Amino acid sequence: MPKHYRENAPITAAQFMDELMRLKRGSVSRRHFLGVTGLGLASAVLAGQTGLLSSPAFAEDLGKQMSIATWPNYHDPATFEAFTAKTGVAVEVNVFGSNEEMLAKLQAGGTGWDLFVPTNYTISTYVKLGLIDPLDMSKLTNYSPATETARFTAEGTISGTTYAVPKNWGTTGIALNSKKIKTPVASWKDFFEVAQNEADTRTIVHDYQLTTIGSALVSLGYSFNSVKPDELAKAEALLVKVKPHLYAINSDYQPAMRAGDAWMTMCWTNDGAQLNRDVPEIKFVLGKDGGEIWSDFYAIPKSAANKPAGYALLNYLMDPANAVKEHIANGAPTTDSRVLSLLPKEITSNTIVYPPDGQLTPLEFGAAVTLTDPARAGVMARFKSA
Repeated sequence: MPKHYRENAPITAAQFMDELMRLKRGSVSRRHFLGVTGLGLASAVLAGQTGLLSSPAFAEDLGKQMSIATWPNYHDPATFEAFTAKTGVAVEVNVFGSNEEMLAKLQAGGTGWDLFVPTNYTISTYVKLGLIDPLDMSKLTNYSPATETARFTAEGTISGTTYAVPKNWGTTGIALNSKKIKTPVASWKDFFEVAQNEADTRTIVHDYQLTTIGSALVSLGYSFNSVKPDELAKAEALLVKVKPHLYAINSDYQPAMRAGDAWMTMCWTNDGAQLNRDVPEIKFVLGKDGGEIWSDFYAIPKSAANKPAGYALLNYLMDPANAVKEHIANGAPTTDSRVLSLLPKEITSNTIVYPPDGQLTPLEFGAAVTLTDPARAGVMARFKSA
């Protein structure tokens, strides 16, 4: 489970490295890291000394700081460091674990986000609720619609207006430690059975109703996106039955898997690739009975305080020379053929990242109705409180 240290209190070298690795994985924000290590106080002192922290000139006033809301372990910190070096704008990274959490924070207002990373099925809801702006495409000179894969990008455009541009696509599968789990796991039905037996108290499910409820539904032979009351009731019964056997309900599962505290987890493509790269005994499996295929986007909230910096970072991320570094670091497949051509063969031939088309056939994109469906929200709430 995540460790927390009191801000500006002395910490040991081991604690410092622990926090540094959490920052690099994207599990904590830059603000948190600076606070708990004491570096924030030092930065504030330096920033107050004229000329010590200078910023390069830029055509538009971008300010000194911006904020991006994104998923755990989803970016290369070096990307943001390079952007800061180029523009003088510090990037604060806010991490969330579900689209429901992101929607709730935007509806509450005052997030401070200038850019965020929503999933394909949520964009129509954000537009309907007036929470995101149409994008000014003249400010995104590095974006190339002609080189994007329509299957993964179409939901960013509604009624001819572009509200979001793609980051990458991926799948939701199962990561398991093959040294610990010997029972074959090839489906979501297997996942929930092994969670109650060989992986008892060593299994993680997402703190995210779309994937947790969806995967339970699939294991029972139903659609990943079902909102039918009888099917949801059966999925809820399964989840409540499994809960005493779980290690955690958490969308940031990499630390526990890396430490060997957890042996099996629901897992997104990029995390599966990272875990397998660093800990080869952790394998990634797509459920043969179905599951999720998804694409994530970048969008600018209507409430963004620093939209110029939001556009500047977004345009920077759309540059294939920068995007390729992101994909190499985070392990998610690209939607842009320009980036694909720059990726090394060891990534494009990695079947975790780019699985055979046949493995994608039974998977479903999330449906917009699931985001705000009260019945699914109720199932998740009761499961977590059981």
